[in-house]
Amino acid sequence: MSQEIHPAEPEATRRSAGEAESSRASRGWWDRNADEYQSDHGGFLGDDRFVWGPEGLDEAEAGLLGPAKALKGLDVLEIGAGAAQCSRWLAAQGARPVALDLSHRQLQHALRIGDGIPLVEADAGVLPFRDGSFDLACSAYGAVPFVADPVQVFREVHRVLRPGGRWVFSVTHPVRWAFPDEPGPEGLSVAASYFDRTPYVEQDDRGDAVYVEHHRTLGDRVRDVVAGGFRLVDLVEPEWPAWNSQEWGGWSPLRGHLIPGTAIFVCVRDRVVPD
Repeated sequence: MSQEIHPAEPEATRRSAGEAESSRASRGWWDRNADEYQSDHGGFLGDDRFVWGPEGLDEAEAGLLGPAKALKGLDVLEIGAGAAQCSRWLAAQGARPVALDLSHRQLQHALRIGDGIPLVEADAGVLPFRDGSFDLACSAYGAVPFVADPVQVFREVHRVLRPGGRWVFSVTHPVRWAFPDEPGPEGLSVAASYFDRTPYVEQDDRGDAVYVEHHRTLGDRVRDVVAGGFRLVDLVEPEWPAWNSQEWGGWSPLRGHLIPGTAIFVCVRDRVVPD
């Protein structure tokens, strides 16, 4: 009788990971895990909601892109769109969204859900659009946490935005990197240096990265935004709402009531470049 062979679990470590390795790892990880991700979280995300993170902050309530009624007729780029749930909400407001993702399998889920949103498979660091193609750009936990060079992404977003356009993105709150990624009490004690920017890497038995996430401090993120050509106009740290009882990885009501889990950066491409 033959014995079934299971692939070895990836080894979790902290080490350097460059742009090319990070991109390959992200594409492969999301292609392999898109089905499970949509199965586990699709109910919370919905088919046409715009949720900024595990806390459940909804764009319909937050208005970080501007008033919902003002979105009508605007060209909007969603980066790291997954199954394009946010883009569907934008389309329902009368906007003209384009959903971009690195993962082919994630975009297949967008096709499964439907509704005719334009889909583009591409790397966020090399956006396949002309200068000044969009009025707004957004990303809910997409692309930014997984790239080695966020400034390159921001410069690309700046390039494809029209003057006066907003760029709003959410990431894991940087302070979370000092704590274990656990939803229970064990996730409330500092276990690492907040100032250690070494990427978190999961690698196979050959040492090739299969998942990479990059840490930037809060100050790093602000400086990256400015280096990308933007002006930061707001930094939102959503509180955990009383209605949300779910756990999502290391996010939970226990931790969410005590420490921030998400940071949302609201940025503007000014109409006139300051001297």
